[in-house]
Amino acid sequence: MSKHDQARRAFLKGAAVGAGAVAGLVPDALAQTQPPQHTQTPAATAHGHGGGHGAFLNDDDAATVVAFAERLMPGAPGKAGASEAGVLNYIDLALAGAYADLQDFYRRGLAALDAFSRKTHNQRFTQLDAARQDAVIAALEQGKATEFTWPSAQAFFNTVRTHTMEGMFADPVYGGNKDFAGWLLIGFPGAQPVFSPDDLARKEGFTGAPMMGLQAQSKAPMRRT
Repeated sequence: MSKHDQARRAFLKGAAVGAGAVAGLVPDALAQTQPPQHTQTPAATAHGHGGGHGAFLNDDDAATVVAFAERLMPGAPGKAGASEAGVLNYIDLALAGAYADLQDFYRRGLAALDAFSRKTHNQRFTQLDAARQDAVIAALEQGKATEFTWPSAQAFFNTVRTHTMEGMFADPVYGGNKDFAGWLLIGFPGAQPVFSPDDLARKEGFTGAPMMGLQAQSKAPMRRT
C-alpha cells in the first residue's frame, strides 16, 4: 500500500474515532426512517447484506461509486477497504430511502466526474489507474475540477467522502460495515450484551467478543426479570 493510501485510511479511521465512538456517524435521517428491526425493506432484501446495488444506482454509476470510495478508503492485506465493507450497498440503499433527496445530486455529480475524467485523461473514471483516479479526486477536493456546475466539485467530493465514512463505520443495520469491518479497524466493540465489572474498570480499549449490531441485538432473546 502506498503512503498516499495509508494517509487516506488513517484520516478516515481517525475521523471515525473522533465522531463519538462511531455512533455519531449514524445519520439522523437514516435513524429516523429505519424500519422496525424485525423487518427488512424490499431493497434491503434484494441486496442481501453488503452485496451490491440496484435499489437506485445503475451498473455504471455503481462501478464509479465503488472506484471512488475504494480510493478514499483503500483495502490492505488483512484490512478491509470500502469494497469489502459494503460501502456501495450502504450508499445505494440510502439513496433509495433516507437520502432520496440526493438522487439528482449523485446523478449529476457522477456524470460530471466522468466528463472531467474524459477531458483530462480521455477515459472514464473507472478506466483510470489508481494514480490517475487519485489525481482526479484531488482536483475535486481542491475545487479545481472543471465540468462541474451543480453540485460543485468540492460539494460532491465532501458528500461521497461522508457517505463512505458512514458506510464504513455506521451500524451494519444500515447496509454497510459488513461483518463489522469498520468497527474492527478502529477497535470499536459494538453493542455488547453485557460488560463485566473488569471490562468497565479496564483502562485499555475493550477487545472482547462478540460484537453485535442493532439488527443482531434485536433478534436476541429477551431476558425475563
